Amino acid sequence: MNQNIKQQIFDKILAYDTIVISRHIRPDGDAVGSTCGLAAILRATFPQKKVLLVNDDFSDYVAFLGDACDDISDEAYAGALQLVLDTATVDRISNKRVNLAKETVKIDHHVDIRPFGDISWVEDQRSSVCEMIADFYLTFRSQLQMPQEAALALYTGMMTDSGRYRYSVSGDTLRCGAALLETGIDTETLFARLYMEDFDVLKFKSYMYKKMKITPNGVAYFLVDAKTQKKFGLSSEEASNSVTMLSSIKGCLIWLAFIENPDKTIRVRLRSRFLHINRLAEKYNGGGHECASGATVKSPAEMRALVADADKLLGEYKMTHEGWL
Repeated sequence: MNQNIKQQIFDKILAYDTIVISRHIRPDGDAVGSTCGLAAILRATFPQKKVLLVNDDFSDYVAFLGDACDDISDEAYAGALQLVLDTATVDRISNKRVNLAKETVKIDHHVDIRPFGDISWVEDQRSSVCEMIADFYLTFRSQLQMPQEAALALYTGMMTDSGRYRYSVSGDTLRCGAALLETGIDTETLFARLYMEDFDVLKFKSYMYKKMKITPNGVAYFLVDAKTQKKFGLSSEEASNSVTMLSSIKGCLIWLAFIENPDKTIRVRLRSRFLHINRLAEKYNGGGHECASGATVKSPAEMRALVADADKLLGEYKMTHEGWL
């Protein structure tokens, strides 16, 4: 089935002279890596085609990948193929003109709650869309080129979305990673860019560990409000990534980071180990992967309700399962 879909996508790429590539709002390493990586592959392979990255949001975290936004007129969209990567639903696309394209292809690894696109390739068990693009390259290796800049972008997204090969990893993940490494990626520099931290970030972590709370059943959580973000000079991305700080607490199989937005709504990063939290995220205006989702709450009361629901979910899991550490 997936082989047939990949062939359909490849045939569409061959058929169009203008290809537009977009991703989700508030992009992470996978969103940026997959779009930049695919664009670099197609530009190297088909120099006669116009391959454009069109997005409204950018990421400081992986800015070293050289992300940029290309210009395209509304009229040019009429004959264009739109590729939307790492985006579960239409409302989260960081390009509000996607409906102008002649055809749209969706390539994603989130649970397919609200499908879209003329062609949809979704594998929700994949570690990342970067892995899927690497797999796409391997499928058509004899007809595609993999410049080192593309390999670097894809490997970056695989590292960030898989937690350095910790989450949703399969044999295919490692095979795809190996193929990218064979291009000669400088992993020492890459890891330094990704994982070295400013001293102010370390002070922020120390501060938040003092503020964190744990529910009776073991849900760890904290709120990064606007005042805290300003105090430590955090970008929205840095504040959101703070959820990883709670990932290694014994007995805490669900951990949550609440991030206050400028409009006073609260973005929620939900993570879990062993049990699934995507249904909980869907209840609070969100969704995502089984163990990594996002949501939005509009008040402190709604935030407390989400924490209570998470605590109940975790309590039920612990009552009915053994061997969860």
